[in-house]
Amino acid sequence: MSNTISINNNLPTATKKKDKVYVTTIKRLLKNKLAVIGLAIILGLIFIAVFAPSLATHDPSKQNLVASELPIFSEGHWLGTDNYGRDVWSRIVYGSRISLLVGIAAVSLGLLGGITLGLLGGYYKKLDGIIMRIVDLLFSFPGILLAMLIIAILGTSLVNVAIAISIWSIPSCARIVRGSVLSIKQKEYIMALKSLGASDLRIMIRHILPNAMAPIIVFATMRMGTAILSTASLSYLGLGAQPPTPEWGAMIAQGQSYMWTSPHLTIIPGIAIMLTVFAFNVLGDGLRDALDPNMDIQ
Repeated sequence: MSNTISINNNLPTATKKKDKVYVTTIKRLLKNKLAVIGLAIILGLIFIAVFAPSLATHDPSKQNLVASELPIFSEGHWLGTDNYGRDVWSRIVYGSRISLLVGIAAVSLGLLGGITLGLLGGYYKKLDGIIMRIVDLLFSFPGILLAMLIIAILGTSLVNVAIAISIWSIPSCARIVRGSVLSIKQKEYIMALKSLGASDLRIMIRHILPNAMAPIIVFATMRMGTAILSTASLSYLGLGAQPPTPEWGAMIAQGQSYMWTSPHLTIIPGIAIMLTVFAFNVLGDGLRDALDPNMDIQ
């Protein structure tokens, strides 16, 4: 009974310590001005993607050849129109939805595979060699070429793009998770759990994985930018979104023939990609610093 009372009395203290860590992390993040700017851009992008039907002024796929290649700030088309007369603003708005969905799907699948392999490789020494050789094999292929190979096998579609990018993301995630697991499993409380008879699955899921989340969160944030850029690159090459899908990379590919007469057809989606990748990268850098326990608030 006394042990139970002692443990229960310590629960509020543990909760307060966790709350203090969260507050400290938020303070560190807010001190990083670039990270705050990146977060604001991402929140704005999410808002645009969610409310795309309300924010778009036209049907993004509807053609109007009479009003083709209108310049920016034209009446009714403030970002102009493309060579088919489609409203560029509306296509950018709906393109944000596609980029976020593909990025989230690709990163989520990559994390699922990478965390699983990293946990197993880091915890079980016998599996470590086999899993790491598989990871090394995946690392031997340049990322974009590996994605192109996978799409060539599966076919051209945004779903296959997400699958290809997720497979490309697995080895990096597995390496990060494995390194954290190797460090955490040597801690005294893990040894104590083993001696008390806790199952390996419980130890990995309930105790090791939560303590390895900091590098995983940073990786996922920065990988979102890479996934969105890779989606645009593959669509630009004709391996991702197919016309008339309003995807940013495909918009650049379609507008490159009109660079001199209508430069806004490539510049505007290019700026959208640049700002989105920049936002995720600087937010990832900010989270890395904020989650570092060695960083002190001045």
